[in-house]
Amino acid sequence: MQKLARCGISLEQGLLKKFDRLIRERNYGNRSEAVRDLIRQELVRKQWHESREVAGAVTVVYDHHRRDLLNKLTDIQHDFQDNIICSQHVHLDHHNCLEIIAVKGDSRSVQKLAHMLRSLKGIKHGTLSMTSTGRDLE
Repeated sequence: MQKLARCGISLEQGLLKKFDRLIRERNYGNRSEAVRDLIRQELVRKQWHESREVAGAVTVVYDHHRRDLLNKLTDIQHDFQDNIICSQHVHLDHHNCLEIIAVKGDSRSVQKLAHMLRSLKGIKHGTLSMTSTGRDLE
């Protein structure tokens, strides 16, 4: 474990009350844990914009009866095989499927993959959840 450093911050009382309420709602043990989490979140967000290596998941929901959609999904995934770690296909009901694609790589190429998948005709909904690989968050 790394050596801890202490710092103090000044906040308006109203803002601090709202923050304490948020801490309780999210089950943080104390303010320090919550502040560390917020700092890490901003550092990760910075990595997304700096074209750094990220990890994450692309999820798409689609009607698998849509003509040629499965071929297009597969073709795009083959084009991005350097970024795709694995994928999981889930049958939600007779018409709808969920595809979960674990990704890793340069943030711009991961975002491009997600945009290409989400923009396909027949995709009902898609999301990209990016995070850090963890290397730069010590």
